[in-house]
Amino acid sequence: MSDFSLENLLRRDPRAEWIARNRLHPLHNEMLQAGSGEVRGPSGLLRKNPHIIGFIGPNGIKRIDRANASSAGLGGKKRSGETKEVQLPLHTVEHPDFYIMVVADMVGGRLTGHDKDILGLAHQLVAKRNGAVTLVCFGENKEAQCDLAGVDRLIHLEGNEYEGFAPEARLIALQQIEAQYQPDYWLFPDSVHGGTDLACRLSARLGERLATQAWQVSAEQTVCRGASGSQDISRDTPRILTLLEECGDAIDETRHEVLPISVDSIEQKSPSVVDKGLIAVDSNAVPLAEAEFILSAGNGIHNWDQFHSTAAALGATEGASRVAVDDGFMPRVRQVGASGTWVTARVYLAVGISGAIQHMQGIGQCDKVIAINTDAGCDMVKRADLAVIADSEEILGELTRLAQEYSSSKNQEEKSDAA
Repeated sequence: MSDFSLENLLRRDPRAEWIARNRLHPLHNEMLQAGSGEVRGPSGLLRKNPHIIGFIGPNGIKRIDRANASSAGLGGKKRSGETKEVQLPLHTVEHPDFYIMVVADMVGGRLTGHDKDILGLAHQLVAKRNGAVTLVCFGENKEAQCDLAGVDRLIHLEGNEYEGFAPEARLIALQQIEAQYQPDYWLFPDSVHGGTDLACRLSARLGERLATQAWQVSAEQTVCRGASGSQDISRDTPRILTLLEECGDAIDETRHEVLPISVDSIEQKSPSVVDKGLIAVDSNAVPLAEAEFILSAGNGIHNWDQFHSTAAALGATEGASRVAVDDGFMPRVRQVGASGTWVTARVYLAVGISGAIQHMQGIGQCDKVIAINTDAGCDMVKRADLAVIADSEEILGELTRLAQEYSSSKNQEEKSDAA
């Protein structure tokens, strides 16, 4: 007689195995935890999933989740049973002996990647001494993660006099900070957003020579780019520097206090330069390579009149994938990608673009990528910081409506203020 029985028969669940392989499935993490990341193959042997958190590879190294890839869904909310976020250690400076002032660009009221690199460099200059890295920002501050960016102290100067292009008011404030705190270093972004201009003004007012386009900085020596970036110039490190991107490593292993500190009363003078606001321009007159907000269309767009009206309502520069250009819906100058134009927009909104490799290369330097697509598994959705899985016509219609409502309410406020 054979010992075979139904109880000894190995049963497979194809649906459970498919969920365990599909990292975009809502039940993916729960299925991995239930099965410990093991799937039984057709031969009956157990297969381990190398993507599960905590998997130990053949080299004996345990896999960790640095990118927080286990976050649930596109909204970033955690699912039940998911690994809790690790709390970073708190770095404190109780009574600092000196200060390093970082005057950030704060484009849109938030720290840019350039700003975070400079904050990381400031901590390298502290070099285990009892110093405090201080962020100096003007106007509106929307940044909610200053603690994770390495800010020990915060000087937030608010007021209408600092809004827009106001170099004279900001310079007077920096002079007061200089007199009150006497920082060891002044660090500025070497950028077109105002950091370079303000650093030059402060250097001239204090009578100190500054270092521009610095990219390697220590307490003793600074290396700067020269001759259009083709040469390096070494010099002793001054107190005032304008720094290039990737001059330092952004803080990612500690939290910081972000304690606000005050500045004595600042006596402002009547400025000789008055900011009258931005001049309205045609967004499509801005070259793609210089555009900060791009609405890009792909093969998923079928209502092109709606796409153009949405771009006009949002004030976005129009872009397109190669497929949309080859099909004749958009001109060749609007093509984004390695075979078109490489873009560096602050916001790149991709509608109906699946994400070919050439297109993904062209948007590699964009700050924030938003995808609208019906395919949750496409490469553009995986690359996006925010993705909406829905029909593009419905989303674009709602965006147009909201933009028009905002524009009309803003016009009414301006009329009431003028009255």
